[in-house]
Amino acid sequence: MYGYGYGFGPSYLLIIIGLAISLWASWYVNHNFKKYDQFTSHRGKSGADAARYILDSAGLQDIQINKVSGNLTDNYNPGNKTLNLSESTYDSTSVAAIGVAAHECGHAIQDQTSYVPMRVRAALVPAVNLGSNASIPLIIIGALLGMNQTLITLGIWLFALVVLFQVVTLPVEFNASGRAIKILGSGDILDSDEVPMVKQVLFAAALTYVAAAISTALQLLRLIIIFGDNRN
Repeated sequence: MYGYGYGFGPSYLLIIIGLAISLWASWYVNHNFKKYDQFTSHRGKSGADAARYILDSAGLQDIQINKVSGNLTDNYNPGNKTLNLSESTYDSTSVAAIGVAAHECGHAIQDQTSYVPMRVRAALVPAVNLGSNASIPLIIIGALLGMNQTLITLGIWLFALVVLFQVVTLPVEFNASGRAIKILGSGDILDSDEVPMVKQVLFAAALTYVAAAISTALQLLRLIIIFGDNRN
């Protein structure tokens, strides 16, 4: 990704480490979901049923639940106040599916209660979009223009915004999982012996965000090492 004549050296180890961490986290979450997707909940509720129950209990009857295509493409959209459950979650009565649905409900409750890290993350979105699109082109242009440090430094700072966004995302995701586990532990949706299974699924899912943050931070470190050396 960052070849363009610079950095073909030991710093590539940072990219390899980040890639390895991301691949492992992706494998781990899929492994756990598939494992606990084989366990049908004792009460027979689907992911959509569980989501509707949780939202209604939180006073969020106005939030619409949609089925979307894909596998583990579940998300809560604060813009139009909709909960979008993937095909692998919506109709499934597995413990894993209910856990994923409850996690997304956690985001909806965060939105309702104006959870601060969620607000901060939303405020960062415009800057992060700029950073993710413009950072690398600026660095490349700066390198091509005889190591123009102004452009390179600006590009690195924009890339740092992406890292910041992913770091801010961590408490948002862990808090949503915590809310989900607390709700499911009340005994109205799952039995007590099924809750530890959900914890495993949601913990694995949270690790993907940790892996993404680490991987991006390592890329930022590599950029600093490469262009710091050239500046010196």
